[in-house]
Amino acid sequence: MRALISVYNKAGVVDFARDLAALGVEIVSTGNTKRLLAEAGIEARAVSDLTGFPEILDGRVKTLHPGIHAGLLARRDLPAHMAQLDEYGLLPIDIVVVNLYPFRETVARPDVTLEAAQEQIDIGGVALLRAAAKNFPAVLSLVDPADYADVLHGLRNGHIAADLRRGLAAKTFAHTAAYDAAIAGYLAADPLPQTLPLAWSQAQSLRYGENPHQPAALYGDFHSLFEQLHGKELSYNNILDTGAAQELIEEFPASESAAVAIIKHTNPCGVGTGPDLLTAWEHAFATDREAPYGGIIVTNRPIDLALAQAIDEIFSEIVISPDFAPEALELLRKKKNRRLLKSLRPVARVGELTLRSVPGGVLAQIADHTPLTEEESKVVTQRVPSPSEWQALRFAWRVVKHVKSNAIVYAAADRTLGIGAGQMSRVDSSRLAVWKAQNAGLSLTCSVVASDALFPFADGVEAAFAVGATAVIQPGGSVRDAEVIEASDKAGAAMVFTGRRHFRH
Repeated sequence: MRALISVYNKAGVVDFARDLAALGVEIVSTGNTKRLLAEAGIEARAVSDLTGFPEILDGRVKTLHPGIHAGLLARRDLPAHMAQLDEYGLLPIDIVVVNLYPFRETVARPDVTLEAAQEQIDIGGVALLRAAAKNFPAVLSLVDPADYADVLHGLRNGHIAADLRRGLAAKTFAHTAAYDAAIAGYLAADPLPQTLPLAWSQAQSLRYGENPHQPAALYGDFHSLFEQLHGKELSYNNILDTGAAQELIEEFPASESAAVAIIKHTNPCGVGTGPDLLTAWEHAFATDREAPYGGIIVTNRPIDLALAQAIDEIFSEIVISPDFAPEALELLRKKKNRRLLKSLRPVARVGELTLRSVPGGVLAQIADHTPLTEEESKVVTQRVPSPSEWQALRFAWRVVKHVKSNAIVYAAADRTLGIGAGQMSRVDSSRLAVWKAQNAGLSLTCSVVASDALFPFADGVEAAFAVGATAVIQPGGSVRDAEVIEASDKAGAAMVFTGRRHFRH
């Protein structure tokens, strides 16, 4: 039996090779892997011994040769194939242990050059794996050190189960597919290409999906964005809420002010800013003192003890922050059912794709992460917003894009006052927002209103003015814009058109 070993990730490979050699497996290797094995006292033949040809082009060509690929692809159950190997003096290869150049990790660096990325595109390794996996009834393909133990167990017992062989082949093709998808995604000039290369590895098996009867799993690199510091594993719904919470809080840079948001079912219950996190929390929590129970709390600055003590007074599923003061972490860890997450890097990137599954495929769109500019804010009423109204309008606009449509947000300059989410009519969303504010004992006098989409009729803004709102921000674009503007002028209110809608389905 013969094994070809050529790995970039060398975790566990020395012990695996030593165990293979002890079982009488002849080892063939290349470059740095061969040197590593030699330093460990493990004998390994050079690939050039099988090919009769040296490694050339700085190692770009070393295994791309019939002396290797014939040994991988020959069917052991076909006498003609085995006779051809004998005719040309070629040797069968029974095990391939290969993992690929770190392309994804390389292109994730912000300073990576195209040339550096090109050099991390593995050719020979992918060819070896695909050849071995194609011939899986006879050849084992290993891309993951976690599989070394199962293969050794089978070899020691003199039999590799058919389902293990097939499983390793499936894992290999998934590995190379993900690798090719990463390359295609990096090189693609069009953010919405004709073919959308998608391949993610399973990161976590979940207990269930949105409901207990639905099996579910997490794929991709979610865990590279958050470090869990306490609590049990995140559920499917927890992960959805975490993403929504982090996207919202990133609307509020820590350099501007402290910010806190409370999320429930991906919708904000309340958002607040202030000179410190405790003040921001008080502003956010005041919007709705009932819904935050069992919700998600997210901050844009590290959590200190003062905020931790306030948070500790209610039950929350998850607390997310860039960091936690040691004494705050100690306090928050006392409740075992509270999950604590440290956000490691931004999740919202301008120009990235968002995907939604639909029957038979996926919908793709450029993410709605571009901030509103002053040039896009067009005053359409006779009265211009005051400086404090401008501040409140910009605050409300940041929040409303993260509320499920139809979305209405009443706000002051540093806090939400009433949020209406997910209603079938915009008027109903406005009524809900007003009711929420009244239920919380908050006055809407001199508040502002943000709407994620246009007001189709004047009645929506008239209702807002009736409860005390003095300024409105909305996309505009209704055939009745003139009526809406006239109603605003009649009320002495200010209105800003953005020309940009923020539907969130």
